[in-house]
Amino acid sequence: MSKVFSTADVKAHNSKSDLWVVIHNKVYDITQFVLEHPGGEEVLLDEAGKDATESFEDIGHSDEAREILSKYLIGELDAASRVDNHKFDPIRAGELPDQKSGSALRVIVPALAIVGFLAYKFVLGKN
Repeated sequence: MSKVFSTADVKAHNSKSDLWVVIHNKVYDITQFVLEHPGGEEVLLDEAGKDATESFEDIGHSDEAREILSKYLIGELDAASRVDNHKFDPIRAGELPDQKSGSALRVIVPALAIVGFLAYKFVLGKN
């Protein structure tokens, strides 16, 4: 059975020498990983003692990073502290985000620029 922590428990561990984060309602003690983190220690210290789910997912961590993270799992959040409505687009390292359909402005703006250029040349050509 896993240990259960509150957000207050996690919040108390917010320094380089004692750093916990929450990701997907699971609590991780990443104190030993701070100096090894490829993105630098600052990004971890910014999330220290907090729910870092959105930051973790937004950056697009690889499967290897997720495997490394699992080594630092120490428990999970209690029912009252759980958050299930995070806002992020999960992207894994090496994946491209879904392409969104183009806007009409992608065609209209260059077309207007060409028309403007031609009109300018036409007006100058007459002088």
